[in-house]
Formats: sequence, structure tokens, C-alpha cells
Amino acid sequence: MPNGRKNKPIAGYHILMLLSAVDHKFSVAEDRIIAEYVAENFPIPVSLDKELEFISTLKEEDYMLHFTKCMEDFYLDSTDEERLHLIDFAIKLTKATRPITKEENIYLSELYNEWTETVE
Repeated sequence: MPNGRKNKPIAGYHILMLLSAVDHKFSVAEDRIIAEYVAENFPIPVSLDKELEFISTLKEEDYMLHFTKCMEDFYLDSTDEERLHLIDFAIKLTKATRPITKEENIYLSELYNEWTETVE
């Protein structure tokens, strides 16, 4: 990809995977929500093994930097409606394992605050 940018579906996948990773727990409920996102956004079967490997090798201190980069990539290629739809997925994901942790709330707030200020 030019300039190392991720395409919109991949960027959205990374956003959701990082949201699921920040609390150091991964549940079946989260897996189902991410699978729903993948099914909806990748019309042909695609291997996300390289993406998952990349995310799993990120150091925790690099999560937010990568998260904001993916937010930017998704934003540049999406409509307001698509961004709100991904926020809905993110909310469902964080609610899947209650309670919503402090870490999840930080990332979710970053996503919401950055993207919804442009939608009015």
C-alpha cells in the first residue's frame, strides 16, 4: 500500500483487535463480533493471519500509536456512516466482556471523540 497505509477493512480489523487486546482478555463473544465485522467487510474469504501476527507482536506501549494510525487510515477512506458503523462494532466489542475496563474506555473514547466531532 502507498505510504504504508492500511486499506479501510484492514484498518477496521486492527482497531477492533486492539480494542479486544487492551484488557489482556479475549473472549468468544469478542471473537464473534470481530468475525461479524470480517464477514461484513471482506466479501471474499481472506486470510488475516499476517495481520493477526503483526498485532500479536506489537508491544503494549505501541498499541495507542498503532490504534491512532489505523483510525487515520480508516478515516481517510470512509464516509461518516462507515465510521459510525465501526464505532457501533467497537461499542459492541467492549460491552461483550463486562465491565468495560478503564483501558477499553480510553481507546473507545479516543475513537468516538476523534470521529464524532466531524459528524454533525
